[in-house]
Amino acid sequence: MSKQVIQIIRRLKDMGDPESAAHSQRFFKTGKGEYAEGDNFLGIRVPDLRRCAKEFREISLEDALKLLRSELHEVRLLALFVLVAKYSVINSPDKEVIYRSYLDHTKFINNWDLVDCSAEHIVGAHLFSGDKDPIYRLAGSETLWERRIGIMSTFHFIKKNHFPDTLSIAEILIEDKEDLIHKAVGWMLREIGKRDLKVEEGFLKRFYSRMPRTMLRYAIEKFPEAERLAYLRGMK
Repeated sequence: MSKQVIQIIRRLKDMGDPESAAHSQRFFKTGKGEYAEGDNFLGIRVPDLRRCAKEFREISLEDALKLLRSELHEVRLLALFVLVAKYSVINSPDKEVIYRSYLDHTKFINNWDLVDCSAEHIVGAHLFSGDKDPIYRLAGSETLWERRIGIMSTFHFIKKNHFPDTLSIAEILIEDKEDLIHKAVGWMLREIGKRDLKVEEGFLKRFYSRMPRTMLRYAIEKFPEAERLAYLRGMK
């Protein structure tokens, strides 16, 4: 482990707060049998981590990946902030390497905040203008977090007003058993609706009766109350 990696981890440990860490352990479901079983938190606020990421954004890609392999949640989160920053540099020669490294490290991107802060900015951004098959492979994964990466990557597409891949993956995931997938899919459908309500309503009319309740609630959260109730009561 390089001297800089050791220094960064020591710095984050010094920033930690035991009370906040205990709250995060509960909030992020780290108990036995829960989705983040065994994850370890330091108790650092996200804005503080983002400031640290700006300070350390020039570390090597190798060191960033070492941080991503940490057993400490906030260290992994900082590593992802750094990777997103590195990927965002225009004409960076490392974009392909960062993208492939990200996919090679998905077992460390193992909570919803880690996925949501990074998937659209690296996977979605990398695949938007090219072959999108990797996103479909992620959506078909047996691993919860890879499936969430698959749908959340398409947030980049949505922001570019490109909706077909999000809709296709939403259909793939409509029978998913995981609540965190239901929430992510519903969220992405809602984001489509913000930009083109007719497109979202077209999907809902086809599938709302099959959608898990949580997915539907997230998708229609911003609808007028009467319309929301009609969907929830199966009256559309």
